[in-house]
Amino acid sequence: AEMGRTLVELFYDVVSPYSWLGFEVLCRYQHIWNIDLRLRPAFLGGIMQATGNKPPALLPKRGEYLLKDMKRMAKYYQVPIKISADDLQRMLSSSTLGAMRFITAVDMTQPQYMEPLSREFWMRFWSQREDISQQENILSVAKKAGLSSELTQKLLEMVSTPAVKNRLKETTEEALKYGAFGMPAVVAHFNGEPHLFFGSDRLELLSSVIGE
Repeated sequence: AEMGRTLVELFYDVVSPYSWLGFEVLCRYQHIWNIDLRLRPAFLGGIMQATGNKPPALLPKRGEYLLKDMKRMAKYYQVPIKISADDLQRMLSSSTLGAMRFITAVDMTQPQYMEPLSREFWMRFWSQREDISQQENILSVAKKAGLSSELTQKLLEMVSTPAVKNRLKETTEEALKYGAFGMPAVVAHFNGEPHLFFGSDRLELLSSVIGE
């Protein structure tokens, strides 16, 4: 982190709509608060498996609540999440591993595209309800985020390399080391200590802890 700025890491997976909310709020505040925001693409499936966590929607009552909650949150934060009952199933049956590896490859080589690229993946999955595991969708996401087709091609070739696979695995393990059990997991490094905040509704607490 730059002198005197608080490093804030956001561990996220584009399958998680709450991660999108947390992402947008932190992106809006990164220039208002004295923070260095570091986007950390990780794999939610790996975190759930390692911690024995279950998707909240598996509990029917919680699933019902989640739908209402998500609609309210989307309206409040002005993030265009469109959610309905069948999305809970879609979320459980979709694999974002390819997308998260693609974002990881971008992080390793062209980090300046991280914000628009991640946002565009969420837009596709949560606003336009598209299957982002399909290569043609990854291509159009990359194009919309401003990546050239040559660069996108290079990144697609990187996706299946051990370097990218290991990096995503390591980032996921790092989130677990901080105590993550779901996403978004936000880690603020303040006074020489990591402070973990889970979810998109603890960002006021985060600001209070880091003195913003």
